[in-house]
Amino acid sequence: MEATTIKINTSTKSKLDTFREYKNESYDEVINKVIFIAENFKKRIELSEETIAAIERARERIQKGKFLTESEAKRRLGL
Repeated sequence: MEATTIKINTSTKSKLDTFREYKNESYDEVINKVIFIAENFKKRIELSEETIAAIERARERIQKGKFLTESEAKRRLGL
């Protein structure tokens, strides 16, 4: 992967930090997540209250570090 350096204000970096779902999430991942949200906002997919609540619970688990990485899941499944 080719990388580049960009300059952003510290306030912008702080705002990006609020989108991080786990400690080691890279800024590239965060920026791509924000882009995905912005692109799909136009579609305005309606979610049920139950789905929204499930997403929020999942995000809380991720923020608390209660998740498996892909490699951990593969190891547990013997893949």
